[in-house]
Amino acid sequence: MSEPRVSAAERVRYPSTALITGAARGMGAAHAAALGRRGVHVCLADVLDAGPVAADIIAAGGSASAHELDVTDPGSWARVVGEIRAERGNLGGLVNNAGISRRLGFTDTTEEVWDRVLRVNLSGPFHGMRAVAGLMRESGGGSIVNISSISGQIGYFSPSYSASKWGLTGLSKSAAGEFAAWGIRVNSVHPGLVGTPLLDGADAFVASAVASIPAGRTGTPEEITEAVLFLLSERSAYLTGSEVTVDGGLVSNGLYHRILAESGGAPG
Repeated sequence: MSEPRVSAAERVRYPSTALITGAARGMGAAHAAALGRRGVHVCLADVLDAGPVAADIIAAGGSASAHELDVTDPGSWARVVGEIRAERGNLGGLVNNAGISRRLGFTDTTEEVWDRVLRVNLSGPFHGMRAVAGLMRESGGGSIVNISSISGQIGYFSPSYSASKWGLTGLSKSAAGEFAAWGIRVNSVHPGLVGTPLLDGADAFVASAVASIPAGRTGTPEEITEAVLFLLSERSAYLTGSEVTVDGGLVSNGLYHRILAESGGAPG
């Protein structure tokens, strides 16, 4: 009798334990739920209460735990990693998803705003990668996914947000070089315009942005999650120090896409 066929999706291996920051809501919660459905024990970390999201994952048949974490505090990171070590004994994945946005121009960006955005968006992942490296190394390696932005690839009007995301791009590459010897991969994901409640009421802005997106639409949260899943899984085993841009072609072709659309096509 022939063996039953197993789909490619069923054969994909993920870390047995993964830590997601900013997991109490939004994209972090979506990443966590998707991992839970794939048999990963998900450690949900946030300054907010991630317990309800963990409970939903468990109710759906998954495995999860909630942890209080201030990503700007190295001591908080050490405590959470200690909890994971005691409860699980291993860690194979980290998604640095926690972030804040204060999209203000130069003259409106105060010192307080600048410091806060850099502490959360850039120092947070730095402290996190330092904190988990030892346990991930002991666990046989793993994958770190840093959620950056296309604002970390192009010129962007907000100095604090842009600097934090450009910095995270470079930080990811720096860590990838050192951690490779320990079997730990580090990559960054760069979402473009994604259809979330953050865009509610910004119809004119969204319409103008979509005119520059060759794909002709905003992205979906699920499409960002798919990129995260890919980078955490064995499917990306030879990928490290890379930037995965999920933006419908905006960064690579947005300028000329709009020029051609508005001018009626390429010159003869």
